[in-house]
Amino acid sequence: MDMPLGDRRHFSEDHRHLALFDLDGTLLPLDTNQAFGEFLARRGWVDALAWQARNAAFLEDHHLGRLDLHHFIDFCTAPWRDRAEREQLEVRAAFVAEVIVPAIPAAARRLVAQHQAAGDLVALVTGTNEFLAAPIAQAFGIDHVLAVQLERAAAGRVTGRILGIPSFHAGKVDRVQAWLAEQALQLDAFASVSFYGDSVNDLPLLDVVSRPVAVCPSDALRQVAQAKGWAIIESFCA
Repeated sequence: MDMPLGDRRHFSEDHRHLALFDLDGTLLPLDTNQAFGEFLARRGWVDALAWQARNAAFLEDHHLGRLDLHHFIDFCTAPWRDRAEREQLEVRAAFVAEVIVPAIPAAARRLVAQHQAAGDLVALVTGTNEFLAAPIAQAFGIDHVLAVQLERAAAGRVTGRILGIPSFHAGKVDRVQAWLAEQALQLDAFASVSFYGDSVNDLPLLDVVSRPVAVCPSDALRQVAQAKGWAIIESFCA
């Protein structure tokens, strides 16, 4: 869900700098969807071996930059989307409390807090779906979330399909630009725009911001970052 920015004048006067953060492998030293699937397996919601085998194939495709996100969203929402809403919310809350919050690196919390204390506008821009990304953003105190939006049927049930442009790969650029355009703004309206990412899937957005930062980067991203002289952060690495 893209949380609203509010009035343009308040937005532009109060925030001269924009800080954008990827989630998995950047603010978190884990893959949220994988961790949630493993959590559901422990709860008996999926067959652990079958789920792990299929997820491993998706993870390999992701690392190689060839993930079919539409197929992946159908796969990773299947274990919970037909459950009662109460069950969905309860298991999500337990997952965030038991798995995500203890895994958040202190350095990641400090970095987000530093940007917020400086008066920067801070947003999460992630290929993780909105069902999981929203409460994790809250755990960081981040108000603005650009995550993969999930299509819902008339009764509100998640269908397993993506709604609109997914915030993944080049879609991250599209979503950020659309988000700012709602306020009649664009990236160059800010004195600086930082984006923190960890993989080649983040390259399209890293390439268009004024301050790209590679966080615990994959080998492929590290090579690009070093060649272009981008900042590299290692302090979050497990």
